[in-house]
Amino acid sequence: MHLFHYHLVTSELRDVEARYVGRLGFELVARYGRIGDEHISVEPGVSWEKLDKDGFKLRLSELERGAVNVVVQPGHWRVPRVDHIGIALDEDDFQSVLGRAMQWNLRVQEHGGRRTFVATNAGYRLEVHPPREWIDELLENKEDLRLAELQLRADEPDAKAGALADLLGLEAHDDAVDVGGTVVRFVEGGPEGRPELYGERFA
Repeated sequence: MHLFHYHLVTSELRDVEARYVGRLGFELVARYGRIGDEHISVEPGVSWEKLDKDGFKLRLSELERGAVNVVVQPGHWRVPRVDHIGIALDEDDFQSVLGRAMQWNLRVQEHGGRRTFVATNAGYRLEVHPPREWIDELLENKEDLRLAELQLRADEPDAKAGALADLLGLEAHDDAVDVGGTVVRFVEGGPEGRPELYGERFA
């Protein structure tokens, strides 16, 4: 079980993207969006000035370093909020998560056979994956960088930690859950609904 991905929503997308690239050494994988009715992906090296001139409407930016993949999407909040957390599982754990979701009547969404989202009913979703070659390739880079701790500010830290632990079949301690060596810690003082990104610790 590995936490390899998280998806952020913010009104300050360019600043957040620049932080990951400039301060944290992430690489920009691509920017995805559209020009007119055409959906396109833009490789690194194309400036925002050119994209603005071309009328590019951004849907999301994807960034990566080591075994960590971060997606940033435009939204309403200045402080980034977490839409979902991506977790790689073995086949048995994957089926167990889906089984718990069905038993508890949680919404499960399949996207093109490539991604599966499970609602937690705690303001955020899980993106769960059985073994996949592209995730294995990403996780091979964990010696370069991995996520040691993800801190999220929430209105009900105990409930949000409990939802994560219950779905994954893990234990929550002090509003934190150890997901395969990555601690997801919920701290007080956050908004209702989607939790805010409060801090990250990489190793």
